Amino acid sequence: MNGQMQQSETGQGHPPAAEVPASAADLSGSAAIDVAHLVKVYKTTRAVDDISFRIARGSITGLLGGNGAGKTTTIAMIMGLVLPTSGRVQVLGAKIPEQSYDVLGRMNFESPYVDMPMRLTVRQNLTIFGRLYAVKHLRERIDQLATDLDLKDFLDRANGKLSAGQKTRVALAKALINQPELLLLDEPTASLDPDTADWVRQHLETYRKSHNATILLASHNMLEVERLCDRVIIMKRGKIEDDDSPDRIMARYNRDTLEEVFLDVARGRLREGAT
Repeated sequence: MNGQMQQSETGQGHPPAAEVPASAADLSGSAAIDVAHLVKVYKTTRAVDDISFRIARGSITGLLGGNGAGKTTTIAMIMGLVLPTSGRVQVLGAKIPEQSYDVLGRMNFESPYVDMPMRLTVRQNLTIFGRLYAVKHLRERIDQLATDLDLKDFLDRANGKLSAGQKTRVALAKALINQPELLLLDEPTASLDPDTADWVRQHLETYRKSHNATILLASHNMLEVERLCDRVIIMKRGKIEDDDSPDRIMARYNRDTLEEVFLDVARGRLREGAT
C-alpha cells in the first residue's frame, strides 16, 4: 500500500486530497465544529496538544482514543466547560466560550455516566431540562420523546429506581429535549443489551437524517462507530493520530475492523506503509 501522505490542517498524515471523505472535505460552508490548534495544559500535562479539525453539518463523526487520549477534554472545550490554554473553537459559527450563550440552546450532550437527580421522576427531570432550554410546548415534547424512546412505563418513576438501560434512554431523551442541531455523545449505548443498543443507534440515525443534525460520538464500541460514523478521528496522548472514513483507516492499517486499528494505535504498531 502506498504510504505517501499529505499534511492537513491537523498536521497529521492523511490520504491524498482526492481520497478524503466528503464529510471532511466539504469545508465551503460554516462547519458545525471548527477547532484550530487547540491546546489544554493541566500543570505539566498536555491533555490536548495542538489539534485541528472541522466537522461538516449533518455528519456523524467518531472521536476515538484510549483513556487519557484527550477525548473528554476536547469535548469539554467544544462545549465551553473547559477553557483552552490556547487555540480556537467555533461551534455553529459562534466562538467558544466567548459566544457560548448564542448557541447553547442549539446543542446538547449525553453521557450515561452523568446522572440526573435521583429523587425526581423522569417527567420532572425532563421538565426541568426543557425549561432550561426554553422548549416550547414542553408537555407535548416530553410525550413525544416518551413515545419515541419507549419511556411511558416509567415516566413517573424516580430516576434513582431505573435500570441502567432505562437511565440511558432517559439521558438520550434529555439530550434531544431541545431538538439540537449539534449532539455530543459520550458512550451513548454503554450498559445496554445488544437489542436496546441497536434500537438507540437506529433512533440516532433517524434523528440525524430528519433534523440534519451533527453528531460527535465518543465511544469504545468500535462496531457502533463503524455503523454510525462517516468519519473517525483517532486521538492518542492529546494528538490526532489519524482522521478519515472508517473504511479508509482500516485499509491504511491493513485491518478488517476498527477494533484492530484501535489496538494498533494504542500499542504503537505502525500502519501499513508508514515509515
